This record gives sequence, structure tokens and C-alpha cells, in this order.
Amino acid sequence: MNRMLKVALLCGLAVTVASCGTVRRSLPFGLGGKEGPQATATSGTRISVLEFEQQLTPAASLSGRDFFIPGPQAITAWTQPGGTAENLVEHVIAGADFTVAWKRDIGAGSSKTREIMAPVVADNNRIFVLDGESTVTAVDAGTGATAWRVNLHPAGRERGGFGGGVAVGGGKVFVASGYRTMTALDQATGAVLWTSPVEVPIHGAPTVSGQRVYVVDVENQLYAFNTETGLQDWSYRGIPEPARTMRAASPAVTGDTVIAPFSSGEVVAVRASTGQSMWQQVLSRTSRTSALSEIRDIAARPVISRGMVYAVSHSGVLAAMDIRSGSPKWTLPIGGVSAPLPVGEVVYVVSKEGELTVVNRDSGLVYWTRNLNEGRVRQEGGVFGFFDHTVRPVWSGPILASNRLVLANSEGEVVAFDPKTGALLSTLKVGAPVYVSPSAYNGALYVLTEAGQLVSIR
Repeated sequence: MNRMLKVALLCGLAVTVASCGTVRRSLPFGLGGKEGPQATATSGTRISVLEFEQQLTPAASLSGRDFFIPGPQAITAWTQPGGTAENLVEHVIAGADFTVAWKRDIGAGSSKTREIMAPVVADNNRIFVLDGESTVTAVDAGTGATAWRVNLHPAGRERGGFGGGVAVGGGKVFVASGYRTMTALDQATGAVLWTSPVEVPIHGAPTVSGQRVYVVDVENQLYAFNTETGLQDWSYRGIPEPARTMRAASPAVTGDTVIAPFSSGEVVAVRASTGQSMWQQVLSRTSRTSALSEIRDIAARPVISRGMVYAVSHSGVLAAMDIRSGSPKWTLPIGGVSAPLPVGEVVYVVSKEGELTVVNRDSGLVYWTRNLNEGRVRQEGGVFGFFDHTVRPVWSGPILASNRLVLANSEGEVVAFDPKTGALLSTLKVGAPVYVSPSAYNGALYVLTEAGQLVSIR
């Protein structure tokens, strides 16, 4: 495009937006006209108001202090999206060499009409994955060979029923679907054992505990199904909230308590036996500088550990709550979409802005923070240098594996950090963006990419 054409286009743009003073002042060659006295900004460093507001300061009393994390343990089953019904596995033996062992295509990846949202689960030497179009695949954990594959897309339904997830227990694979179904498959053969319809789509994965499987639909209704019959034992309806993220969380269960996350910003505790409400807490924080804070969704799995519930909301609240009463022990201004990880004396959490924070689990004081996106933020789009937008990687995790804090990101990387200092240790390229937290099983890490590839890291 020659110089004269560029000038002509810019002139047309100036006329179109002449009523907008902000844009008018940004035009070159004086095309914006005059508006009276013009202020001149002083030189200095620009500061992101959002990042400034969300900034956390390490506690001086914890400066230089070490903290305890337990040693890694062998994991022979990863039956739920969070590993266990409590959504917590503290430290696993997995991915010790941190090299890619194999990659396998497992079906449809993400596109404009579908999303891969289901974490990987594993049991009995098999990995179970759900693709972007409700196809469940069982693969050999060692080789990646396909054992069976079942398409749960209902006949006659249009495409686009994305979301859902899988969990295993009692010889069954439980599948929640965006096509408004809850299904149980035989773990060995993939045969359909039962299917129960629900009223609205399910975007989150189920959680299995005892004789019930629990799941939350997109209208904040928590269901409890009998694992043997598929009949609904009870349901609990939360406050509907249409504004939500493109992620969805699974309930956490311990004993007779179910902790359910809702897009309204509520964390609700109900009795597993009856569905009776025990307590509710709202993790919501309104920001004057970000309209996105109005999205109160709790898209990260709540975690149960040592009598406490740890949960983080999109709008900017990380809370440690007593599991019996729901009373917060402490809160921090952190917004996230990945589950916090309580380990030993600390809690790891990554914010939606890409800041990794380590918190003392008793006091809520911060040991240190690390900006994972330092040097990664870039500008894309725009016309002739105008109206471009900021792109920063999105991070999923963490998982603590073989003395590495491992996260995946939307740049197609699986990255390992020192869990004590936050120092970068290793980076693996997996070929496509990753928005689902890694899982661990029998000494390996498993990552599911947006392209529909399952990656085994040894």
C-alpha cells in the first residue's frame, strides 16, 4: 500500500471518529484538529492500573524464610480431575526426566464451536480423555495405544455441545456432557451402562465419591446421581449467573460434605447424603478499573485440605475457609481460573494475569510472587499500528511433580519451576496451546492440548 493511500485511509478514519477526543488526539499529521490547550505527559514508565491494583506484596516477616513441602509420592490412580475427590494431590513422582515420551491424537480439538475442557483421569493402567465433541477414548498409559473409543454425541443433535469431563470409580467411567447427559461406561470395554438426561448443558467434569457422582451444570445446579443406577438422588439449585468464563470446575467431596463452585461467585457446602445446605460464601470483588471483575465465576476447582477449603474466583478473591462453617481464615486479592495447590506449609496459586504466588497456609502472608509472563506479553492486531491489543499467555496448573512446580500455557509449553524460589528450570514445547491442568499417573505427567493430542511426559 502506497503512502498516499495510507494518508487517505487515515483521513477517513479521522472524520469517522471526530467526536471522540481520545482517538482524535491519537491521529498523526494533526488530522485530529485542535481542541484548545493540550496537556503534555511527562516522561516516565507506564504502569498497568489493573496489575497495580492486583499487586501482592511479599511479607517482610517471611523474607528469606524457608518453608516445608513433603517429598514426592507414587500415584497409582488419578481418578478425578483434581486427582482425588478432595481435588488435591500434594506432591507426586512424575515426569522426572521431563521429556516427551509420546503424543497421540485422541479426537476433535478445540474450534469456534467446541472446546476441550476435560482434565485427564487414569486408573488400571489406562488414561481416559474426552475430546471436543463428546468422544471418550481409553488409551494405554505406557504406550498410548487406543483400547476403546466411544462417541457420546446424541443422534440428531447439532454439533456444539462442548464441555463436560470424565471421572472413574468402581469400574466405571462417568462422563458429563455439554449435550445435557450424564453417562456411565464400563471401564474395561467402554460399553454404555446408563445415561441420564439433564435440563441444561454441563461444562464441568464430575466428581465420584462412594455411591454418588456429583456434577454442576451451567445454570448452577448441583446434581447427585447414583453410580449404580444413574438415578438422581437429589439436586441443589444455586443462583443462576449467565456471565461466566470458558472454563468449568468440579465439586470437591470429603466425608458427607460436598463443596460446589458456582458462576455466581458462590462456594456452597451441602450434605452429600441429602443435598441439604450447610453454608455459602461469596468470593466476589468489584474493581473500578476492570469490567471483567463483574464476572464472578469460580472456574477453578475448590480444594479440601486439613479441614480447610481453598477457592479462587475470577473476580479476584482467594480464600481459605473452614470446612465446617465456611468462615474465611484469610483472603487475598487474587483472581484466577486454575485450582490453588496447598502443599506442606504453603499454597501455590497462579492468577489470570500470570502471576505465580506462594502463600503461607496458616497466615495468608505472601512468601514471594513471580510474573510468569515477563518478556512474553506482546501486541497483536490493529490497523497501521492503531487499535492493537495486548496478548499474554494463559497458565494452567500448577502440579508439584518430582520437586518441580509444573504449569502449562496457551503458548504450547509445559514449564517447570523451582517450588522454593520460583526459578525457571525447564521448558517443553508440546505443539499446541494447553488450557487444561496437567495430570499425573504411574511416574508420568499427562497433558491434553487444544489440538486434541494427549502428551505423555516421562
